[in-house]
Amino acid sequence: MGKRFGSSVRRRGGEWPQQDGVFYLSMTVVVMTTSLLITMSTCPGYYSVQAQQLQLHPVDLGVLQAVKESMWDLPGGTFFSSWQFNFSNSTTDDNPCVSFSGVQCVNVDGFNRVNNLWLGPQTAGSPGLSGSLSPLLGSLNFLSELTISSGSVRGTIPESLGNLLSLQMFSCSENRLSGSIPSSFVNLKSLQILQLGMNSLDGSVPWELGQLPSLKVLVLSDNKLSGPIPLFSPNVPLVHLELRNNFFSGGLPMTLPSSLQYLSLKKNCLTGWLGSGGLMSSSLSSSLSYLDLSYNQFTGVIPSVLFTFPLTFLLLNHNQFTEGLSLTAPINTGSVVDLSYNHLQGPIPSFLSTAQSLFLNNNFFVGAISQDFVSHMEAATLQSLYLQHNYLTDFGSLSSSVLPSNVAFCVQYNCMLPPPQSLCPEKNAGIEAISRPANECATVLRSNSP
Repeated sequence: MGKRFGSSVRRRGGEWPQQDGVFYLSMTVVVMTTSLLITMSTCPGYYSVQAQQLQLHPVDLGVLQAVKESMWDLPGGTFFSSWQFNFSNSTTDDNPCVSFSGVQCVNVDGFNRVNNLWLGPQTAGSPGLSGSLSPLLGSLNFLSELTISSGSVRGTIPESLGNLLSLQMFSCSENRLSGSIPSSFVNLKSLQILQLGMNSLDGSVPWELGQLPSLKVLVLSDNKLSGPIPLFSPNVPLVHLELRNNFFSGGLPMTLPSSLQYLSLKKNCLTGWLGSGGLMSSSLSSSLSYLDLSYNQFTGVIPSVLFTFPLTFLLLNHNQFTEGLSLTAPINTGSVVDLSYNHLQGPIPSFLSTAQSLFLNNNFFVGAISQDFVSHMEAATLQSLYLQHNYLTDFGSLSSSVLPSNVAFCVQYNCMLPPPQSLCPEKNAGIEAISRPANECATVLRSNSP
């Protein structure tokens, strides 16, 4: 399993641990969803005795032969060892629906028809597959799930997959697919899960993907995709949208589904104001729990309404947000909030003190640390507070507080000496002066004075 956040969120080796948490949360949501569908279709006794005795349809048999010819095990792998075609179909052992790893069938008009292909080992760490996706896969008319485990599958995604009108899930993450996402996917009206992360796909995303009426999970992260983010119909039941680590440009989509719970657009080339897109829709205010827009080029004010969403993670770091923060109520208790590496200024709102982990470092905040922050740290509800590289002039009672051992804070490089209990990430410790030069403080504080 992935690593969870413990009782304290600290930096290790100079990197924010919430990056591990982002990866863990992202992968856990998708893997759990995928595992649910796969488990339902791999339970013992899924096939009746009658289905086991039926002959596999010749078309489907030909497709399996083409798959075996176009794909093979990586060194050390044994997945295809059970795919032997020298049989007569006279016994159960000769039936590919029973004897072939990863093949599952249903009875249609007196024949077995392949309805699920899980290609590659299901055990983590096992060698995957190499080769390419056969265009004949598009002839499996009753296929509902197509999953290729991580490996070295190369080449393009066949346009023929758009013929799979019953397809509910297509997953081929962590391989070496290239080329564009087929426009024929507009035909996949039953598609619920599309996972193509960690490949080398390029080009723009067909706008039709945002209109697929059954789509719930879309993961296209860690590719080379570019162009605008497709518009999503408000009625699409999308729950999980993950497009991080690409080259998407432009602003946020003007509409987003009201069902959306997870949105990651980290590390793209997105620009504009957050208030100009569908993110500010009131329909998201009760559903969105994870938002990562970090490492982009967003500008302007962070809309105050965003802090009222039931967000467990709010990650807006490494952008170009400016001006002060305006909060009308405490943020979601126990949340992780990262607004670091922006151009935010003014005092730090006390309503942020209800977070579990708060990263405001490398901004232009001024003034004092309010008693609310100290109280929450003493109670260990606020466990990580990073305020280094700002222009704060008063640490309040934090300077003399005795904090629990699972609480960490860093206030180095502000406009006064930090308290001795301030513990900073390794890459900051001992490298720079512990407080700002007086001339830097005077310039910024003068510009922030009434």
